[in-house]
Amino acid sequence: MNIILLGPPGAGKGTQARILVDGRNMIQLSTGDMLREARSSGTEMGNRVAAVMDRGDLVTDEIVIGLIEEKLQGDKQGGFIFDGFPRTLAQADALGALLEKTGEALDAVVEMRVDDEALVARITARSTCGDCGEVYNDLTKPIPADGKCSNCGGTTFKRRADDNAESLKQRLMEYYKKTSPLIGYYYAKGDLKSVDGLGEIDEVAGRIAKALG
Repeated sequence: MNIILLGPPGAGKGTQARILVDGRNMIQLSTGDMLREARSSGTEMGNRVAAVMDRGDLVTDEIVIGLIEEKLQGDKQGGFIFDGFPRTLAQADALGALLEKTGEALDAVVEMRVDDEALVARITARSTCGDCGEVYNDLTKPIPADGKCSNCGGTTFKRRADDNAESLKQRLMEYYKKTSPLIGYYYAKGDLKSVDGLGEIDEVAGRIAKALG
């Protein structure tokens, strides 16, 4: 099964992707993770990524699609989760063309709906493990009392510099301008499944599981 997780920043896409990875043996394709991995790989594509990032430029859609194509040619396990891509209609078209080219299909696009007020509360309380990236939240999933990450045992935690109300407003504006049109795009294709993204992590995971069948 190949799916896209859609939703505004802070909706919990990364957390739910990890649950699907553990429960369904799926592969999470996070744009940021792929770029970091490629940069240190020493491959031709990795060198292209490193050159672009070292110049301080944005990585092109062509490069991201190339990285995804490499992943699609590897072990498919339980399918792929596209997390953070596509972000624009042009990227959605490019991903659709790539899936057709590689003989893959998109099974579902899961939209995680969370209202803006809840997003602000969630984002400003968020921190991550400095070693493995596990996400914690002061309100819903606090850092363990022993100060150790429940995933890797790390003891270093950090908050993103832009995890504040003012920065979130800017990120939400970008989402509404560029990414939210994908909801209508995939609805028209018959791929969209919307779930309530508010609630406990396991509760939201149950809604997603029900939507995927």
